[in-house]
Amino acid sequence: MASVSKQIRKTSRLRKTLLTGSLALSLLAPVMVPQVSANSNEDLGYVDPASQNAGNGGADTVTYRIAANSVTGQPEIEAAKKGVLTADGKQFRDLDGDRSLDPYEDWRKPVNERVADLVSKMTLAEKAGMMLINTHTPIANPADGRYVSADDPMIVGKNMRHVIFRQTPTVDVIAKYTNQLQELAEESRLGIPVVVTSNPRNHASTDYTNNSDGAGMHTFWPGPLGFAAARDAEAVKEFGQIAAKEWRAAGIRKVYGYTADVSTDPLWARIEDTFGEDPALASDMVYNVITGFQGEKLGSDSVSITVKHFPGGGARDNGLDPHFVEGKFNPYPTAGSLLNYHIPPFKAAIKANVTSVMPYYAYPSNEYSADQGLPKYSSTQQFEEVGFALNKGILDFLRNDLGFKGYVNSDTGAVGNNAWGAEDLSPVGKVAKAIKAGTDIISGSSDPQLIIDAVKSGLLPESEVNESVTLLLTEMMNLGLFEDPYVNPQQALDVVADPKAQALADEAHLKSVVLLRNDKNILPLKDAKLQKVKLYVEMFTGGDAAAATANLKQTIKNHDASITIVDSLAEATHAFVWVKPAQSNWDNNPRITVGPETGIANVARIVEIQKTVPTITAINFISPWLINQIEPNAAAVLATYGTKPEAVIDVIRGEFNPIGKLPMAIPASAEAVENEVGDVPSFAPEETPNYSYVNKAGNKYEYGFGLSYNQGKAVGKPDHAGEIGTPDHAQQK
Repeated sequence: MASVSKQIRKTSRLRKTLLTGSLALSLLAPVMVPQVSANSNEDLGYVDPASQNAGNGGADTVTYRIAANSVTGQPEIEAAKKGVLTADGKQFRDLDGDRSLDPYEDWRKPVNERVADLVSKMTLAEKAGMMLINTHTPIANPADGRYVSADDPMIVGKNMRHVIFRQTPTVDVIAKYTNQLQELAEESRLGIPVVVTSNPRNHASTDYTNNSDGAGMHTFWPGPLGFAAARDAEAVKEFGQIAAKEWRAAGIRKVYGYTADVSTDPLWARIEDTFGEDPALASDMVYNVITGFQGEKLGSDSVSITVKHFPGGGARDNGLDPHFVEGKFNPYPTAGSLLNYHIPPFKAAIKANVTSVMPYYAYPSNEYSADQGLPKYSSTQQFEEVGFALNKGILDFLRNDLGFKGYVNSDTGAVGNNAWGAEDLSPVGKVAKAIKAGTDIISGSSDPQLIIDAVKSGLLPESEVNESVTLLLTEMMNLGLFEDPYVNPQQALDVVADPKAQALADEAHLKSVVLLRNDKNILPLKDAKLQKVKLYVEMFTGGDAAAATANLKQTIKNHDASITIVDSLAEATHAFVWVKPAQSNWDNNPRITVGPETGIANVARIVEIQKTVPTITAINFISPWLINQIEPNAAAVLATYGTKPEAVIDVIRGEFNPIGKLPMAIPASAEAVENEVGDVPSFAPEETPNYSYVNKAGNKYEYGFGLSYNQGKAVGKPDHAGEIGTPDHAQQK
């Protein structure tokens, strides 16, 4: 991928120099030099970086680039700090700087040979650094444009080659940052590149990498629940392909996602990141998002996926999350629930050739679990009660029974302070146990000395370290990072500015909206009906609700000027309220009521509006909220999932006939939540009856429910009413 720099073009004399003999070296430096025309006879030779860097402070990554040639098989080569070798008329990066072509530098060789050669050259310290990943934070607003220091403690000090990037600047800034990381890596002894990883960044998110619509940002799509509501798996693949181009252009090559967890416990605060409660639908979505990002085969244009959280994080105890000691175990009270409901999306991920899997923090509980049909840990215990990243039985099941061939990436801190069930082990002991169990890279740690000490003390054979490093380097090689880790910031901006891509994203937003109520066909507000409408608008959300309301009103005016918006309820004939409750996983306080505890300070005001004028009520269901107070008095109810306001307005206006279906049931009451079975979907035969909310028309807000506009036909059930409730694939008693 071309860098931001002006590229040095080889002249005829330079080409002659490079091709002299079977192996020649061109010494190239990361400097800004004038571009040479194709007809120039100027001999570029060796450029001294010290004489050329003045003026840009060294902030821009300047590279020497050789274009790909499909006829000769030459891949694109780009170097910034070390030379490029020529052998047999082809070019290779001299990553170790020894002016000879090593097997690991030779892209013509099979990946396994290249990796084996590189592993043989690495020190134990370099291998240990390779097996760690942690959050890397760029220098904020650097005056010199350098987002990474020359003595970066992770890349330089600890030999780390995997980092997690969590900020959301514009993509050109991300590209400059990732280029600077790669420069540091190229300067190292062996020139091993960096894999930059991020949580999903094309959606709204409560707790993780949040994104919104805007210039220079990634295209903005509905959340995973919105994709599940649309039921369009092919659109998910299309999304993955588009997002991969954006990530690749910015230099981010790995996703900490997507989430294959099935949302069986409605209290869990991470449901927002899932594809809902149906294992079959989630499997389709997971398969397609992986093949979208990675392609059918991992290559230089791929973005690699780490699917999570094996063997399924949705089976919780009252919603408590294993980031915290209160939620440290997974309960499986229903016989067979693990294999029947939680494992299928991971099978789909493996079928899609996912490169890595992330186990969850929790351990499987013997006390709170029925028989799950897995190999027994012992004659008296079904499971070893230790966190999944340290659990050999669970990871052996992943590899031996499910056929997973990639690498295992622990969750952040899961081999540290959150190593549940292994609290009595020393830090070195935890690392040794995790790696011997099958974990290949440890997240949340920047201390390679733990791995070094584990090997030197005899707790961990270096051969097992080599196995993990081999898997990690194989991914790097397949991603093409050893040939070209650099990107072009302007190209990154161009990629995310593609109007066709955002148009597809906008279509996905429209498809994600679910119509739950439409009393007296109040919707759609077509032109004839709209002439008599004076619309009062109010947003109910955490933070500055007044500012959010003002922004929403302005967005509506900009998007559809035919809508008359009034500033007081007294003037209004109709109202539109958008309710956006939220709970953070970091609160460690599972709750799904709508009120001050979820950021909605004035529920009474919602009800007042609904009782005053016919009110269209949209609710953002990032969790299956208890809506007993805010639903009954609405005239129309819409479910959204991180949806753009413009899409909601288009549905209200009838520019788009809603097709979305609930990706998870909405619970009837707090009592229904208390009685539900936490490890099975709402439609499972094992679930308690009467779980789903029933509105005044008698419609159940169960899995799969969703109305469409009847366009003058009888009001009531949608055309697809026969599909709601229990899916065809649900297990029957």
